[in-house]
Amino acid sequence: CVAACAMENNVTFVGEQDAGYGRSMHWIRIERFWEGEYPEVKMTQNQPMMCQQCGSAPCEPVCPAFATVHSQAESLNLQVYNRCVGTRYCANNCPYQVRSFNWRDYERPEPLPNQFNPDVTVRRRGVMEKCTFCIQRIHKAQDKAKSEGREVADGEFTTACAQACPANAITFGRVDDPESLVSQLAKKHAHGVKHHEELGTLPNVTYLKGG
Repeated sequence: CVAACAMENNVTFVGEQDAGYGRSMHWIRIERFWEGEYPEVKMTQNQPMMCQQCGSAPCEPVCPAFATVHSQAESLNLQVYNRCVGTRYCANNCPYQVRSFNWRDYERPEPLPNQFNPDVTVRRRGVMEKCTFCIQRIHKAQDKAKSEGREVADGEFTTACAQACPANAITFGRVDDPESLVSQLAKKHAHGVKHHEELGTLPNVTYLKGG
């Protein structure tokens, strides 16, 4: 999922030195949880952590340039790259630590630029970025449905991370549609968890127990 996200969204690879400085660029990361005491320690679960697309996102009001905006049409928290002035206030105010900052213009030797996704803007130095739920795929599906005079069907498109996961651990869809797959899964697994929900962020990502 991490690799698929990077390929789909033109997420740069910063190199060993900047990675050592904690400047790795990822729109999704895998968090690992352990239990027990050394040496009897075992891994209990892995959780993908991406932007939670908060309904009340703490990153939005702190941006002085209005680069972090809320899309009412898709109910997503998006980033307007050409507005960003690089204050990094949004990253400091994100309780999920899912925003990445471009500390420099990274080298992309030939033929790597030929692998860019033309539907996604390539970010430059001084710009903040994060997961968008593959908004370019959403818009493409919306445009196709509009041209055919119909609504977008559930499952007609998905995010790159969900598409690449061999275990189907990530499911994408409309939570406001009670008939969608994600809504059905949420009903089936009634004890889903939303991270840091107590902060009033209204996250739109739910973590379900397996089974």
